Amino acid sequence: MKKIKKIIVVTAQWEPLSSRVLKIGSQIGEKCGLDIDKKAEDWSFLKKYGEKDELGGADIPQVFIELEDGSIIHVLTKLPLTEEGKADEEKAEKIIEEKISSL
Repeated sequence: MKKIKKIIVVTAQWEPLSSRVLKIGSQIGEKCGLDIDKKAEDWSFLKKYGEKDELGGADIPQVFIELEDGSIIHVLTKLPLTEEGKADEEKAEKIIEEKISSL
């Protein structure tokens, strides 16, 4: 198992889901004993490590894991949606936790 250094959440004050994704990341970090690094509108980080759309732009929020060796792993872009089209925080938490446990 690879050693995880921290969870990184790239957010933006203007993006309403950023606070929810940061809350999820913080809860998982607390549960797993990992630090959370919040990067506000860090476009250079997103350009280097983030998931991009068809035009090369990056969505916010995005979640990453930084390993002890300095490598960055993308975990999540935006919140998944329920069948009703609402943000599914439980599914987002499960996606992040599964990624952590798979390392």
